[in-house]
Formats: sequence, C-alpha cells, structure tokens
Amino acid sequence: MMPPLSDAEARQTLRQIAWRLIPFLGLLYITAYLDRINISFAALQMNQDLKLSAAAYGTGAGLFFLGYVLFEIPSNLILQRVGPRLWIARIMLSWGLISTGMALVRDETSFYVLRFLLGVAEAGFFPGIILYLTYWFPARERARTIANFATATALAGLIGSPLSGAILEMDGLWGWRGWHWLFVLEGLPTVLLGLVALAQLPDRPEQARWLTVPQRDWLNETLRREQEAASEHSQHTLGEALASGRVWLLGLIYLCMVIGMYGIGLWLPQMLRALTAADDFTLGLLNALPFLAATVGMVLIGRHSDSRNERPLHVAGSLALAATGTLLAALSYSLPMALLAFSLAAVGVWAVMGPFWALATSFLSGAAAAGGIALINSLGNVGGFLGPYLMGWLKQMTDGYSAGLSTVAAILVAGSSLMLITRSWFATRLSTAAPGLAQGQVTAGVEP
Repeated sequence: MMPPLSDAEARQTLRQIAWRLIPFLGLLYITAYLDRINISFAALQMNQDLKLSAAAYGTGAGLFFLGYVLFEIPSNLILQRVGPRLWIARIMLSWGLISTGMALVRDETSFYVLRFLLGVAEAGFFPGIILYLTYWFPARERARTIANFATATALAGLIGSPLSGAILEMDGLWGWRGWHWLFVLEGLPTVLLGLVALAQLPDRPEQARWLTVPQRDWLNETLRREQEAASEHSQHTLGEALASGRVWLLGLIYLCMVIGMYGIGLWLPQMLRALTAADDFTLGLLNALPFLAATVGMVLIGRHSDSRNERPLHVAGSLALAATGTLLAALSYSLPMALLAFSLAAVGVWAVMGPFWALATSFLSGAAAAGGIALINSLGNVGGFLGPYLMGWLKQMTDGYSAGLSTVAAILVAGSSLMLITRSWFATRLSTAAPGLAQGQVTAGVEP
C-alpha cells in the first residue's frame, strides 16, 4: 500500500488540481455565459431592426432556457457514460456554431428558433462541469471551488459588457450591423475552445499525467472513503434522485435565484440605457460594475461557507441580499443609486452559487449525481425563461421596470424563506454526509 500523503502534500495536490482545471473550465464558462447573455447588448440595436417589442424580446431571450431545460438530464447522463472530455467538447462546438448563426436572425420567428436551438446545444454544460468537479475535489472544498469556477459568469459580464459595447461600435463595417459582429466575434472563440477541450481535458484523475501516482491514489482513496461515509444518507441511482424531496426542493430554491439572475442580467443594459444617454462602449463599462462586485462577493462568501462548513444559511442570506438590492433598484431613479442597487443584487445572486452547489452535491453520487444535478439545474433554469419574460411583459404593461424588479425581489425573498424554513432538515440529513477527510484532512483554501 502506498504511504498516505501528509496534510501539506494533500493541500498541495488540491492546489495543483485547482490551478490546472479551474482557470480553463472558467474560461469555457465565460464563453458559455457570454454567448448566453450577449443578446442583452444586441437588443440595443437588434430590437429596433427586427421591430421586436419588449414582450417579444423577453420571450425570445427566455426561449433559450426552455431548450436548455428539456435536454438537461439526457445530456448529463450521456456525459457520465461517454466521459466529460468528449461531451463537453461536443456541447461547445455545437453552441458556438449556433451562437455565431444568431447573426443570421431576420425576424421574430428566426429569433425564437435560434434562441431555442442555442439552449438545446448548451444543455448539460453547467451541470456537467459541476459533476466533473466532484470527480476531483472532496466535499469540504467544493463551495470555494465551485465559487471560483462560477465567478466565470460574473467575469463574463465584467469582461463582456465593455467588449460587447465596443463591438457594437463596429456598426456599418463591411455593411454589417454592430449586433451581427457581436454574435460572430463572440461565438467563434467557443468553437476553438471546444477543440482545445477535446485535446486537453482529462476525464478522471487517473488520466492526469501531471499528478504523481501517490497523488492520484490519495485523491481516489479520499473520495472513495467520503462516498462510503456518506452512503447512508446519499442517493445513488437516477430513480432515487428523481424521487428525492431534497432534489426538488433545491430545484425550487434555485429557480428563485435564476429568475433573479436572468431577470436582471438580460435587461440590465436596457435598464441602464433608460438612465443615461452614454454611448454603447461607456454603457458597457457601467454595465460591468455590478459584475465586478459579484466577482468579489461570490469568492468571499464561498470561502466563508467552506471555513464554517455551513451551506443553508449562506444560501438564504445571499438570496436576501439579492432581494434587497433588487428592491432598491426598483426604487432608484438616478444612475449612481441604480448602479449601487444592482451591484448589491448581483453580489447576492452570484454568491448563492458556491454554497448552493456544495450543498446539492453533498448527498448525491453515481447516476444520482448526474441526474440529480441536472434536474436541479433544469428546474432552476425554468427561471431563465420566467425572469426575462416577466420583466418584458411587465415592462410592456407598465412602460417601466419598477414592477418587474419588485416582482423579482419578491421571488428572491421566497427563495430565501424556503431555504431558512428547511435548513434544519438539511443540517440534520447532511451532518454526516460531509465528513472531514479521514487521512490528510484538507481545510486550507485551494483557490487557483
């Protein structure tokens, strides 16, 4: 038997894994999120060109999530069967091509069709990555690991906002509108990164040549012992996951969070446009500020959740902060106040990600992990349709954004309350499901 790793060697192993995987996976997710939300900037020109009403834009923006939800569980089950490397590469290649093809949209119908197909193509990417991370990181490290990975969504807004604004300034080049350039220039990199993933991404620790044999043995043994210790409280089969009350409950909580994330995110440039006459590039810089706040907030809250080994209260508190910011945004009539309010909302919404997915993955293993994670994400991403749709419909009914933002704030309060009401159930059920590591216990940060 190989000698166990010391605590210092174990920490070094997890740092090494984090540095090798998280930046690359984060880059992939930046392109995913950017291709998903660049429609919010394209709308500044596209809606007028295609004569799309606020309701039609909200519907089309949300149709992505219906395609995403319908194919989420099958996609994650296929990933578990064929391996992450092949399936993640397939997802990226297909959605990159369709995202680029959004430049061909000519009317409301083609807008709807391509947004739906984009969701079908991307289905399974995020839950697939969450499942993939459980192959590499023990449960005690997952909140900060997932938070570090998920900062890519905030970074996509931080980087993509000024980038999208700058690309819109290319309007008229070679006879193309700025929004045509936007879809092409932000879609093609995804195709290239898909090819890189196919060549470089290891499926499991056994395939990681950059780990030594003792490191691979320690990690596999640590994860095996962890699964055995949690087996009494875990779901293992797909049927168990689909019948689990905890899975459906987390799906409802995630639904509330996603309504906030996309209800605000896909309308933010237009809401800021109503408060300023700045050019597209300056608007992009302003739009990036809430995402900057979100990037910092989600890392700090993910770390705090891991250091306290506590998930439900971190989820509930983050949702409450998001609701507060959203309600303040509904009451804001000046640009500075609106930016402050949207920044608070963004911190709260994005900070949910780390502790939430650490909680969700702590009681699922095997096929249950593939199906359960996908089901939670599927239920949640129904909110990706409802959030933009509600905002668009209420904007058209009231000719303003306050009603929509107030509605989103109420939904975020509902999610926070649901987590608070059920937290004792999760704490009891999971008290033995996330044990300290039997050998080489790791509590230090492993963020890349």
